[in-house]
Amino acid sequence: MKVLIQRVSAARVEVAGETVGEIGQGVLALVGLEPEDGRSQLEKMLNKLLNYRIFADSEGRMNCSLRDINGGLLLVSQFTLAADTRSGLRPGFSTAAAPQLAEQLFGQFVAMAQEAWPQVATGSFGADMQVSLTNDGPVTFLLQV
Repeated sequence: MKVLIQRVSAARVEVAGETVGEIGQGVLALVGLEPEDGRSQLEKMLNKLLNYRIFADSEGRMNCSLRDINGGLLLVSQFTLAADTRSGLRPGFSTAAAPQLAEQLFGQFVAMAQEAWPQVATGSFGADMQVSLTNDGPVTFLLQV
């Protein structure tokens, strides 16, 4: 499981011109799922997302988490994050979870996040999405579990 997170002052996802998910200050998380992912990986990643310290404290240091700032979490399924890019000039997708498995895992991940945190928004799995964001910093990290 790979999740690219960006600290944002605002982010939204549109499908066919309609906003399907939107947050203010918080974390945009692009979620790449792999065949071996399961509940354990989902739980570990959710814990990281909610508690990873990427927001500034009163002294300007990255000591605050999403929980600390009471921020939003925007989860977007991102199939291409799981691509194998180690060789050649074209990504390979044999390292990504099959669409049916990925959809089930992403749905489970969203449900877990919504149960754990009140400010969760999402994109639409498998849709052609337009993601807009204002990256605050910029601050971007690739998390893996």
